[in-house]
Amino acid sequence: MPEVVAKPLIQRMLNRALHTAARILPGSVSLRPALHRWRGVAVGRNVFIGDEVYLENEYPECVEIGDSSEIGLRTVILAHLRGPGRVVIGRNVWIGPCCLIASANGRTLTIGDGAVIAGACVITADVAERAFIKAPLAAPAGIAQVPLATSTYQQFLLGLRPIRNRDAPQSSQPGNRPANGKA
Repeated sequence: MPEVVAKPLIQRMLNRALHTAARILPGSVSLRPALHRWRGVAVGRNVFIGDEVYLENEYPECVEIGDSSEIGLRTVILAHLRGPGRVVIGRNVWIGPCCLIASANGRTLTIGDGAVIAGACVITADVAERAFIKAPLAAPAGIAQVPLATSTYQQFLLGLRPIRNRDAPQSSQPGNRPANGKA
């Protein structure tokens, strides 16, 4: 674990400027990885970093990305929650879009070589080599009697009703079927 030292203001400002540039400039396999290396992130060879990827702003030196890994757009990788931890992403790892990967103070979170993390996953524990991790499918959580778009949040909550099996709205996602298997 890198030693935590108070960084000079100019270094912190430069880090934020490089981070902002890396999030918006083109060059997913060239310029973006280079900008993150300059910030202190250990980025391997042939790494793809998608648009709007947020790589640890305060402690970039606490993130390591292995060779030939890919990080999908709008993914967030944090190596600190209540102090610096560490995130180590192995070689040939594929991380889908809109994931959140977060390590806590004094902890190392490791994503093993060849792991595949589907989009929209939240990762707060180690992922084994070659593991395929997918997010749970969206499922109805209640019946909205009062539309949130035209009411206050409090009114919406007061109008929320529990779901009984016969009341459950059907998901519009392909491949989702009710628990009884009938479409």
